[in-house]
Amino acid sequence: MSQANPLWGSPRIHGELRKLGIDVAQSTVAKYLSRPRKPPSQTWRTFLSNHLEQMASIDFFVVPTATFRVLFVFVVLSHARRRVLHFQVTEHPTQQWAMQQTREAFPWDQSPRYLLRDRDAIYGGDWVVITKGMGMEEVITAPRSPWQNPYVERLIGSIRCECLDHVIVWNRRSLCRILESYFVYYQHSRTHLALAKDAPESRAVEKPERGRIVMIPQVGGLHHRYQRQAA
Repeated sequence: MSQANPLWGSPRIHGELRKLGIDVAQSTVAKYLSRPRKPPSQTWRTFLSNHLEQMASIDFFVVPTATFRVLFVFVVLSHARRRVLHFQVTEHPTQQWAMQQTREAFPWDQSPRYLLRDRDAIYGGDWVVITKGMGMEEVITAPRSPWQNPYVERLIGSIRCECLDHVIVWNRRSLCRILESYFVYYQHSRTHLALAKDAPESRAVEKPERGRIVMIPQVGGLHHRYQRQAA
């Protein structure tokens, strides 16, 4: 009972034993009850699952251009439906720039309860002040632990393997145009296993009576959306 219910103490276990007809003193249960060194806590995976509706995550990733410049992409992802709330591209990321992007991502009191991020030095003292002022509690991952920020890391992986690995980026404008096109596909067409094979912006099931199937190119023809259209 103790192993299966780590939150139970000796009184709770003693009560269950009594209901099972086992006559033993509570002091005896306490004597043989293994005591953890610290209070039990939920796993990281459980924490993320329990707060899906209240959490968003942020991250930067870099994109090299055809002219050997490096661009920085800032993305904000809502965990609830894997929606991309905001993105922006810059050559010179600063703390003030990142703070402005955060304001734009959560306008009109739409801030989540928790904001998950890594320990990048760009998130300094002023950053902490603005997030607290917006009513968000920061959840900071351990050093060199990208697995603790899995949703946005998965998004970045998808952006690379489904889009950026197949195109040439010339400059900031071209990268913004490419990412805008990809995010339209990602939000409205791309199905996700975590969403029971639905899109972040839910897609209705189209039955055969709706008409024939048509193919609509997206992301410059890298991907396609299939839907029914009346003849």
